[in-house]
Amino acid sequence: MQTSTSKKSAVLSHAFIWVLIVFTIFPIYVVIESSFNPTGSLASSSFWPSSFSWKNYKMLFTDPAVPFTTWLMNSGIIATANALFSVFIGAGSAFAFSRMRFKGRKLGLQSLLLVQVFPSFLALAAIYVMMEKVYTVFPAIGLGSLGGLLLIYLGGAMGVNIWLLRGYIDTIPLELDEAARIDGASTFQVYWLIFFPLAAPVLAVTALLSFIGTFNEFVLASLFLTDVHHRTVAVGLQSFIGAQFGQNWGPFAAGSLIAAVPLVIIFLSLQRFIIGGLTAGATKG
Repeated sequence: MQTSTSKKSAVLSHAFIWVLIVFTIFPIYVVIESSFNPTGSLASSSFWPSSFSWKNYKMLFTDPAVPFTTWLMNSGIIATANALFSVFIGAGSAFAFSRMRFKGRKLGLQSLLLVQVFPSFLALAAIYVMMEKVYTVFPAIGLGSLGGLLLIYLGGAMGVNIWLLRGYIDTIPLELDEAARIDGASTFQVYWLIFFPLAAPVLAVTALLSFIGTFNEFVLASLFLTDVHHRTVAVGLQSFIGAQFGQNWGPFAAGSLIAAVPLVIIFLSLQRFIIGGLTAGATKG
């Protein structure tokens, strides 16, 4: 009786898993099928298309009105810069909050946590006006510039990064710091020679999540980047289904697949760091 019940439970579990797999794969299939659909529609009338065409992919790289390569480069540059700056700024701040004692330390940590509670879109209007004023003085980091968008990304992600990194630093024994100071190491040497090597997993997680999040971000980028040549790939692809290009789902699907390739490669290659870094960073807080 127990064996029959166990088999029935196993069958139901496997069936449920396969249903979830189908629900996960089906949208991906629709995007792939639409990218090869020469009509430019979202999907064909039949489940399996009657013909395939590379027309949508060729359009992305040959149409002068569609700077798809520029969009990819913009996304890659700003995502890479955000990942690097997030690691260096967040690591330094987290080290200071974890190892150093100064006035306002506890209040600063609580303030960072409190800011993360409010959705970022609540500040869109204020940020827009502020960056518009900055543009009149420093156009390179003002409204419509990639530099200005990078500053906004960095400011919005610092709270999460600092808390994540600080939780990991708290797991590093203080005895290592004390031994290094006895040997004459300065605070910077402790930070660079002890903390950085030991915190490599969580630093990789911070860089990876910052890169993926920035590469896929749409709301802020669509609001601040108005020039077609300054757009990121997410904003540029949206124009295929907007007023500028009409409802052209074929190139939109093709561009989405191309843009997803580097993210999938990076994510799979660093997947072990994500699990290890997030688990270690959550042990203390």
